[in-house]
Amino acid sequence: MARAVALLRAAGIEDPARDARALLAHAMALGPERLSLHVGDPLTEGQARAFGAAVAARLARKPVSKILGRRLFWGLEFRVTEEVLDPRPETEILVAEALREPFSRLLDLGTGSGCILLSCLRDRAGASGLGADLSAAALDVARGNARALGLGERAAFRAADWSAPGWAAGLAEESGRFDLVVSNPPYIAAAEMGGLAPEVRGWDPALALTPGGDGLDAYRAITAGLCDLLAPGGRALFEIGPTQGAGVAALLAAAGLGGIRVLPDLDGRDRVVGGRRPG
Repeated sequence: MARAVALLRAAGIEDPARDARALLAHAMALGPERLSLHVGDPLTEGQARAFGAAVAARLARKPVSKILGRRLFWGLEFRVTEEVLDPRPETEILVAEALREPFSRLLDLGTGSGCILLSCLRDRAGASGLGADLSAAALDVARGNARALGLGERAAFRAADWSAPGWAAGLAEESGRFDLVVSNPPYIAAAEMGGLAPEVRGWDPALALTPGGDGLDAYRAITAGLCDLLAPGGRALFEIGPTQGAGVAALLAAAGLGGIRVLPDLDGRDRVVGGRRPG
């Protein structure tokens, strides 16, 4: 572990000791909190190989969560792969706002690992939800997470492409309308991609990071379909980048929503925009 910490530190990893502990515990099939109880144990040959491979992956700037294959979010454990966006703590602001009012039918657009949809459903007994995504591989991950969390009967998943003509009307015709629509769509502008951390740029799917251009295309497409998707009085909530609050709020207003609010994250940066369909 000491050698791993030194290697990770030399590579510029932000918290090398934390990462080395997590990777060693994973190689030994232990919970991280139990590692100190086994620190004197010799590694088996297989454990040593697994630890070496994990450290090599981290040196290549693969995120620890994707080496372990799991990420804690909203107090729940989600399986994550290279086919889905790695859930981030700031996205919990969106979940908290979603849970601020009751809902019975929830739509999560660009569901990825399903972390937003499933976190909301776990805290709303009796509610049901639909997760939609363009990626078939992401939908497979989300379905697996729903089963693992005991939410398979309340969460459904389907393919959807919000860039396709009539997508929202077709989805509403098949699935009905929703009293809450949430989304953490790709919102990074093309010019900003080069400045992302290598853990993000190299290991999260580009489809989940950027729509190209100014980063607002997904919001334009989704807000244009909101009146097809939302029941009267229903809410829409979006995660945004820190400079996009005014732009996304204007799109919600143009779509006919009222009560528009821009909410900050714990660092005071704009993080969530929400509005309500009149009714």
